[in-house]
Amino acid sequence: MIEVRPARDADEVRAALALRHEVFVVEQRVPIDEEVDAHDETALHLVAVDDDRVVATARIVMDGETAKLGRVAVAPSARRRGIASRLIAACEAEARARGARRVALAAQTGALALYERAGYTAHGERFMDAGIEHLMMCKPL
Repeated sequence: MIEVRPARDADEVRAALALRHEVFVVEQRVPIDEEVDAHDETALHLVAVDDDRVVATARIVMDGETAKLGRVAVAPSARRRGIASRLIAACEAEARARGARRVALAAQTGALALYERAGYTAHGERFMDAGIEHLMMCKPL
């Protein structure tokens, strides 16, 4: 049974960051200096844990009444099992509990359908970030 929840300790945050490294830096070739940033220190990191192993992660950075959802990463072996959708829903619940009235994110265009199914609406123009095409999306809570 996969458990989706906030990271419980520094070890789980390190595992989440390691997974992000594998997905973004190794798999997607995002430069490491663009993957890790100062927000990692203060963000709420959520994880999906399967048999004591972090198989997916995302983070929330609060900005007033807006929760910025980002760094959604799922291990290749855990994809296409609905884990990302569960992780997004858990992030929204945590954001709501922290007073957020909306969630904003920069979606890789290859993941637009995932966020659209979760109720997000795209806005603005497509843009490049770390060599990958993105589109801003938001959802009221």
